[in-house]
This record gives sequence, C-alpha cells and structure tokens, in this order.
Amino acid sequence: MQKIIYLFLFSFCVLIFSTQTFAQENPISEPVTPAKKIKWMSFEQAYELNKKKPKKIFIDMYTDWCGWCKRMDASTFVDPVIVDYMNQNFYNVKMDAERKDTIVIDGTTFVNPNPEGKRSSHQLAIELLRGKMSYPSFVFLNEKSQLLTVVPGYQPAKEFEPILHYFAKDAFTDQQWEEYKATFEGNVK
Repeated sequence: MQKIIYLFLFSFCVLIFSTQTFAQENPISEPVTPAKKIKWMSFEQAYELNKKKPKKIFIDMYTDWCGWCKRMDASTFVDPVIVDYMNQNFYNVKMDAERKDTIVIDGTTFVNPNPEGKRSSHQLAIELLRGKMSYPSFVFLNEKSQLLTVVPGYQPAKEFEPILHYFAKDAFTDQQWEEYKATFEGNVK
C-alpha cells in the first residue's frame, strides 16, 4: 500500500513539474492565429454578387484528378500575400470543370452532357475556357462578367502575384504584359 502511495505522489510531482515547464515554454498569452484562406464561392454566388456589387471574378478551373491543381491549392493559394490580394480584389470561384449539376445563368442552361462519363467537361467550363480544356486554368472576368482572359497552368505564388495585379488594376488596358511584368514589384517572398 505504501508503494502505491509513493508511486502516486511521484507521478503527481512529475505531472506538476512538466505542466509548469510546458506553461513557461508556451505561454497562454500568445494567441494562435488561424491561417488565412481564400474566400471561395460557387460560380452562381459570384455571378449574383457581381450583379449587386460589381467586382472582377477570378475562377480557378480545376479537376479532382489534376495534380498541378492540388499543388496550387497547397502552395500558391495559401500564400498570405496571394490570399489577401485575392480576397480584396476578386469574387473567387473554385469550379470543378467536370461538375455534374446543371447551372442556369440569366436563362441559359449549362450541363455536363455526360455526367456519368469519365472526364466529361461541363458546358460552362467549356464556354469559359473557350474549349481549351487545360487544368489548372484561371479565368478572369470583368465587373460585367465578361471574359478578360484565361491563364493556363500551375503558377508559383511569386509568378502569380503580378498576374493578379495586372487584371485587378486594369493594367492590361494600357500596358503589354511583358512591360508590366518587368516593372512589377511584389510582396511575395
């Protein structure tokens, strides 16, 4: 019985000591801030919001099987500079190019013609990508929901930042891309 009491006291002392040490190394006063995230929405949500409060629309056109799409999600789309800029300047849409449902936009119906088929593209994805089905692809629409351009392929954050600025700031209206890119000074490290 005495051994059990000593063992209990010893365990209790170890617990107290380790708790105090942990508390000193990890003070409660340091708040843990959650990682910033892009505010993704559906195409339909962005389209309707844009009617009420015009803003450019950014569409990440992806597929479930696309490895480069997953890499964009894991690297570029979590960079805090990219996240902040996209949330401030665009309605951000994440759209599966092979989605199975029906979308109705201003009376026009878009469907996936073969929803049970493998790698069957949705009509809206085909329309937005102008038939060039490459993933990931990034669609930029103006404040009137008109196509500005499509940028295909994986983009590291440092290379993606000037692209976002080029379209958000309407620099494409009076400056060639190469000229803009050469003078761009970004914040991505």
